[in-house]
Amino acid sequence: MSRLCLRPLTTGNGVVHDVTPQSAGWTYVGFQLHRLADGEHLSAETGTREVCLVIVSGHARITADGTDFGTLGGRASPFEGAPHSVYIPAHSNYTVTATGPLEIAVCTAPGTGALPARVIPPEACGRETRGTGTNTRHVCNILPENEPAESLLVVEVITPGGNWSSYPPHKHDRDAFPEETLLEETYYHRLNPPQGYGVQRVYTDALDLDETITVRDGDCVLVPRGYHPVGAAHGYDLWYLNVMAGPKRAWRFHNQPEHAWLVKR
Repeated sequence: MSRLCLRPLTTGNGVVHDVTPQSAGWTYVGFQLHRLADGEHLSAETGTREVCLVIVSGHARITADGTDFGTLGGRASPFEGAPHSVYIPAHSNYTVTATGPLEIAVCTAPGTGALPARVIPPEACGRETRGTGTNTRHVCNILPENEPAESLLVVEVITPGGNWSSYPPHKHDRDAFPEETLLEETYYHRLNPPQGYGVQRVYTDALDLDETITVRDGDCVLVPRGYHPVGAAHGYDLWYLNVMAGPKRAWRFHNQPEHAWLVKR
C-alpha cells in the first residue's frame, strides 16, 4: 500500500483519521476525521492552530470559547448539498456533541488567534462547476482565500462517476507567488455507492515521487508535493474534502505542461 494513502483507523474511539504535521512529515496541514454516536462528544484546545470543523454528515451541537453555536448540520451524506462548518481560531477551546450519528472533519493549520470564531453556513459556500465532458466536477468552497482565515484553505468536490478532477494534472509545491504557491494538501475520499473505487496519482516532473493509489471509501491521501489528479470509476461518484495550507494563504497552481493544452480546448 502507498505510504501516501491512509486507510480508516479501527481503534474504536471514534477517530477515523489523525494526520498531524509530524505524522505526515510536513509543516502546515493537520486533518482528523471523527465518527461519533448520538450523545458522544469531542473536546479539544486549538493551541497554536486555527481549526475549521466541517460536518460531513449528521448533526452536532458546537460550542467554542463559551459561545454556543447551537445544533448545526443536516445532510445525510456528503453527496447531499453544502455542509455546515465552524471556524475556530488558535488559543481557543471547543466541544462538539453529536445529536444522532455524526461524521465531522477537523481541519487545522498554524494560526495566531487574530480572528473570531464563526459559523460558515451552507449558503455562504461558493458553488461552481468546473470543466467539461468527462472533466466536469462540482466544487463547494468552504473556506476559500477570499474568506477570513490565517492559513487554512478548505474545499469539497464531487466528481461524477467516470470523470476526472484535479485535472489537467496540476501542482502547488513551489513558493513562487504569484505564479505558484507552496501548499500541502490532504484528500479525504468518500464514494457513492460505497463499494466503488477511484484512482489518484501523485507524482513529480522528475518522477522521484510517482505513486498511483487505488482510493476506497473513507481513505485519506497525502499530497506533499507534485501533481495529483483523481479519477472516479464509472458508476461511482467520488466526493473529497481538501485541506490546504502553506507559507502564503493563496491557491496558485501550475498545470503539467504536457497536458496544459486540455484547458485551451
